[in-house]
Amino acid sequence: MSAREPGSEAGPGDTVVVASGDGILAHAAAREAQRFGTIVVVGGGCYGSYYVRQLGRARRAGALHWQRLVVVDRDPGCRVAIEPQFDALEVVVRAWDEFFATYLADAVAHAESSALDAIVPSPLMPHLLFDWLVSRARTRYAPRRVHVRPLATDPAVPWQRRSPNGETHYVSFAEWMCPINCIEPVRCPATREARNWTMPAALADHVAAERAAGHILDGPIVFHCAHRAYGVGMIDVRDVVAADRRIAEAADDGPADFLIGTVSHCHGALGVMSIAS
Repeated sequence: MSAREPGSEAGPGDTVVVASGDGILAHAAAREAQRFGTIVVVGGGCYGSYYVRQLGRARRAGALHWQRLVVVDRDPGCRVAIEPQFDALEVVVRAWDEFFATYLADAVAHAESSALDAIVPSPLMPHLLFDWLVSRARTRYAPRRVHVRPLATDPAVPWQRRSPNGETHYVSFAEWMCPINCIEPVRCPATREARNWTMPAALADHVAAERAAGHILDGPIVFHCAHRAYGVGMIDVRDVVAADRRIAEAADDGPADFLIGTVSHCHGALGVMSIAS
């Protein structure tokens, strides 16, 4: 994920910064091959086509394997759909939120068969997994009120910004523009020093601090986009399934507020879902 705010698929003027990648390729090839069921790439434009190319390189090198590769884009003329080099995959022409409403509900219903699935997010996508959990909770707990509220206090990270409606809170440890394909190594390419931060730990600290201050907050529920191979980051679908189960277990007994984040080590989008009694 980049330090830029998520919002929409990349436009014609957007570019992807491509590093030489020799160290990445050697490192990935040296590891045991990773195996996936379905890999879902969010978006078939500038970023999605780059990720598909990198996944193909990783597969040819034996770094990872999958049973099914799916690219989701509402534009039937997206780059992945029209370029002949992208022929060993399935393009689903659908809005992202509509696709995940069906796909993730099926993953929950068939948790065992979806356990090896993963999602490759777009750097500019909305907070899709959070939105899906909110929608699930509204269906499950009707007529109880389920709403999204702003964070009560700001997390202890250097850069942050609220969305115009205050419902999404963007955070970053970077006060600079990161390359879009940074794999967030242990030594930060920008500072040239050890990366001594990680967003999942920062969110756990934030929840602990909120509770110590007397604020009601559960979690954090974290969807961690971590580098897997050849510059491609993924979120495990089993984490989304586990989050849905965790929310159900907590909220069945009464009101609950959950801090939910889609994050990498360095950046993230946060939201608080509040379920009334």
